[in-house]
Amino acid sequence: MKRTYADRAVSRSFIMMMASTALMITSTWAHAQASPSPGSHQLTRAEVMHELEELEAAGYNPSVGDDPNYPADIQEAERKVAAMHAAQQNASVDGQPAMQSVPAMPTQ
Repeated sequence: MKRTYADRAVSRSFIMMMASTALMITSTWAHAQASPSPGSHQLTRAEVMHELEELEAAGYNPSVGDDPNYPADIQEAERKVAAMHAAQQNASVDGQPAMQSVPAMPTQ
């Protein structure tokens, strides 16, 4: 059976509608992924540099090339910095002077 011009036009319009819908869905998803979550802000360069300084003070060395301990060493430094921040927060709530250095953590 031979397709008529009207059938081909309907098929083309259906395909264009589906393509437009797919494009709209993917662009909406991409925008949602790129948008910051409510209540958060984009970090400034100074904040990132401060965080890196804290991690380095806690023992992380970003200049090590192909580090076989990569995930573990930065996670350990992040844990130490988080413990330091928690201690500072607790000290400020209790009215005690806040700690100014990284707390000593026992090595395993």
